[in-house]
Amino acid sequence: QVQLVESGGGLVQPGGSLRLSCAASGTIFSINVMGWYRQAPGKEREAVAHITSGGSINYADSVKGRFTISRDNAKNTVYLQMNSLKPEDTAVYRCNLVQSVIGAVTNNYWGQGTQVTVSS
Repeated sequence: QVQLVESGGGLVQPGGSLRLSCAASGTIFSINVMGWYRQAPGKEREAVAHITSGGSINYADSVKGRFTISRDNAKNTVYLQMNSLKPEDTAVYRCNLVQSVIGAVTNNYWGQGTQVTVSS
């Protein structure tokens, strides 16, 4: 079993910045992807950013140029630096991890979520 613990959420004014962290622990074999999703009330869950084991990075168009995802492989930790925050960024942000267990078999894990609120 893999546990994901997020931190760094909170209340920030528009234009401000936050840095989210997600640390993975437990039975880790080989991480394929780590990333961030978010969901606001009444809206679909949205993929925000993710990074593969090979370093390939993808961002949602809505956050491109404002958010930066990074990772520390030695610590099994992924970060999301969020700059120029907007009210529409308000959501629960959840960390996601996909790892290979046996051959082509993969497992998908989720953090409990951290609240980000952007408001004046």
